[in-house]
Amino acid sequence: MKNPTRPDPGREPMNRHDFTLNRDNFGRLSLTRDGKVYNAVVPVRSFPISAPGEGIAIVGANGIELAWMETLAELPRDARMLVEEELAAREFTPEIHRIKDVSSFATPSRWHVETDRGNAVLLLKAEDDIRRLSTSRLLIADGHGVQYLIRDVSALDKASRKILDHFL
Repeated sequence: MKNPTRPDPGREPMNRHDFTLNRDNFGRLSLTRDGKVYNAVVPVRSFPISAPGEGIAIVGANGIELAWMETLAELPRDARMLVEEELAAREFTPEIHRIKDVSSFATPSRWHVETDRGNAVLLLKAEDDIRRLSTSRLLIADGHGVQYLIRDVSALDKASRKILDHFL
C-alpha cells in the first residue's frame, strides 16, 4: 500500500533549495515553489515524540504534502525557525516530571502532577488512557483531551513510580 504522506516514488524529492517559507499578511505560513504560492500550509512531524527533529512534512490546506525534510537541519536558519514556531504553536504535550498525588487508585481519578509547563491537574478516565510507547516512555490522555508525556518512567522519583505502578 502506498504511503499517502510521502511523495510518489516517481516524483522528484524536494531539497532545501526547491522552496521558500514565509508568513502571509495574516501570520499564516506560506510556501513558494516555482513561482506558485501555497497559503496556509502547516508542518507536520512524522514522529513527534520519538524523533521530533526527523521526518517533517509541509502540508497544504488541501492535505497534500508539498515538501518533505528528513531533518529540520536541512532547512536554512530562517525557514527552520518558521517551522519550529509553527510546530510549537500546534503541539502541546506537557512532560510529567512528578506525580504529586492521585485522588484514587481506581479510575476515574484526579492526578496532581508537576510538568515542564508547571503544575497541572489531569483526569484519568480509564487505565486504557495510559499508553506505553516504549519500555520507559508513556503517553497519558487526560479527560480533557490533553496528552501528557512521561519520557522516562525510571527517571521519576520513587513516590511517583509507586503511584504509577498502581495504574500499569
